[in-house]
Amino acid sequence: MKSTYTLISAAAVSAPSSQGIPFLDRDHSILAFNERVLDWAHRADVPLLERLRYLCIVSSNLDEFFEVRAAPHLTAVQTGQAKGEYSVQSFVSLSRAAHLLVDKQYSLYNDELMPAFAKKGIEIVSSGERTAAQRAWVASYFESDVRPLLIPVGLDPAHPFPQVANKSLNFIVRLSGKDAFGRENEIAIVKVPRVLPRLIRMPSRVSRGKSLFVSLSSVIRAHLDSLFAGRQVGEFSQFRVTRHSDLAVDEDDVKDLRTALRLGLQHRHYGQAVRLEVSSGCSEYLSAFLLREFELPPGALYRVHGPVNLVRFAQLIDLLDEPKLLFAPHTPTYPVQLVPGQSIFEQLRKRDVLIHQPFESYDGVLAFLREAVHDPKVLAIKQTIYRTGADSELMDLLQEAVRRGKEVTAVVELKARFDEEANINWAESLEAIGAQVVYGVIGLKTHAKMLLITRREGRQLVRYAHLSTGNYNSRTARLYTDLSYLTANVALTSDLEAVFVHLASHSRLPRLAQVWLAPFHLHRKLLDRIEALTEGAAQGKKARIVIKMNALTDLPLMQALVRAGQAGVSIDLIVRGACMLPARLPGVTDNIRVRSIIGRFLEHSRVIYFRLDDDEQLYLSSADWMNRNMLRRVELAWPVNDPVLRQRIVDECLVAYLHDERDAWDLMADGHYKRVKRASDARAPSAQAALAARYVAPKGQEAG
Repeated sequence: MKSTYTLISAAAVSAPSSQGIPFLDRDHSILAFNERVLDWAHRADVPLLERLRYLCIVSSNLDEFFEVRAAPHLTAVQTGQAKGEYSVQSFVSLSRAAHLLVDKQYSLYNDELMPAFAKKGIEIVSSGERTAAQRAWVASYFESDVRPLLIPVGLDPAHPFPQVANKSLNFIVRLSGKDAFGRENEIAIVKVPRVLPRLIRMPSRVSRGKSLFVSLSSVIRAHLDSLFAGRQVGEFSQFRVTRHSDLAVDEDDVKDLRTALRLGLQHRHYGQAVRLEVSSGCSEYLSAFLLREFELPPGALYRVHGPVNLVRFAQLIDLLDEPKLLFAPHTPTYPVQLVPGQSIFEQLRKRDVLIHQPFESYDGVLAFLREAVHDPKVLAIKQTIYRTGADSELMDLLQEAVRRGKEVTAVVELKARFDEEANINWAESLEAIGAQVVYGVIGLKTHAKMLLITRREGRQLVRYAHLSTGNYNSRTARLYTDLSYLTANVALTSDLEAVFVHLASHSRLPRLAQVWLAPFHLHRKLLDRIEALTEGAAQGKKARIVIKMNALTDLPLMQALVRAGQAGVSIDLIVRGACMLPARLPGVTDNIRVRSIIGRFLEHSRVIYFRLDDDEQLYLSSADWMNRNMLRRVELAWPVNDPVLRQRIVDECLVAYLHDERDAWDLMADGHYKRVKRASDARAPSAQAALAARYVAPKGQEAG
């Protein structure tokens, strides 16, 4: 059946390219991805708290979408001038699609999830539903924990509209009567501190044997009158503004990038307003007032039937001890190719090692670095840092390596979006104890994931490496599907040494034997390889391309794939998120199939497979097929030459996903996604479920 949760329509198809290909709109494709994520919150076979989690994930994704993608569309409306793909029409079309998605979220929240929780004795009790005892408890909580942190601001010439931080909770209030000075200033703003929890659990003495909660917004709403002594509260509403949050730093004019970014972080919370959320009952007077203050058009206003920040309602998952309402925990096995207790260096001298996360444990990667840190024969450790998180055992190990006298070089990407502060802090802490910290190449993000260890063995220096399609983040390693690759291959590790020297010294990059590196070779190598298969297919050879990635938006690569398909190359694209290439379009992309897998784990691995007759090549990569990744980032792709490992990747990451019938969506020629089969059919094959079952740790042998 065709999914009822789709957003791409004829209006979302971009103008034909120079080659006459009607590529799909990127922003609408991102929203369509979130529709597929929202589908998990609808699924009756998914545990209730997990359904709430998916709902909150969509809200979080939408926040980032507005923070990063909305500003150019909005600027076109505000200036009345189109710029490239951004215009008044693009804003209207995107606004319509986003409003539709938000309406579906709150309909699901109110009509399905909250009633389902109530049947389990779990309720978020509104002000009008509270008993006398509950109202008394809420009043006491307000006086002791909330009121001391609230400062209502009455607006007048001496008190203009206050700075409202990005995504913060606020109230706007319209007052009658006069203030203490006899003035009739009628608008006041109440800013809600972020330190306060958004959900509060009622004590057992007033909860009647149930798990009852109150939202912070309803606590404040019930006591607004008490904040304005001598005045009468008339109209009021919650509101929340989303701001453009992409840090813009002119690197050509900055002497100290770290200092410039830290200063920029101070202003991120107060960038251009791009979205305004208010309660559904907000009056036209107050909503119009807020739109004027934030200089937003009506299409940027979102009236929501519930909490204005669903993201924070994920707190309910942590506040409840209800394992039956969660997925059964997946305990990954220790990497099957590694022998616990045996030196990983010794094992890598015999063969390369593949770790398929999160089905196999990330502990194998940490064990590799841990052994290097404590091995006196290891002289140097070099590593790229993109996203590690604020609390990272890996970063602790690097610091310990410095303290043990090893030469540690960290290539820290300061501009990793929304991880800038954590990375700046790590950079400063490493520098403080003597590590060599570099920030890559001006104008490029270092997105490659690589760790290189140099060890003295007899009279030789031997290198060992870890490469990854994902991040060095222990938390996301339990939630994202990624591939880690450990190797002592001389050609590959020599290439990585050259890349690290290049990033640190900016010296000319030598010819690399194994690695394809962006922005130098990766784009051209991919185009050349696709062209070779195109020519081979035209000569009657059997040609096959299968690619797994997170996004496909690069125009030259999409055009090359179209030409290849038209020449007879059989192409399957497994694209989790945004995909601008229409599939199975008659006469254009008949030989191209696109599917998206949305499962319990976030699909994140990047795999590139080429086959021409019997010549088979497979590459793993840190890069999605986007223009920025190919031309404005440092990215890696590397070959898997071991035929056993190559076949394992084909089986687990490609074939299994192409045969998935439970979590798969196929992209149709009109730009809509169609679910392959009913998601609730437990008999339908699921790639993730099969891998989780294959690699579950034996009882008593759990990793970490």
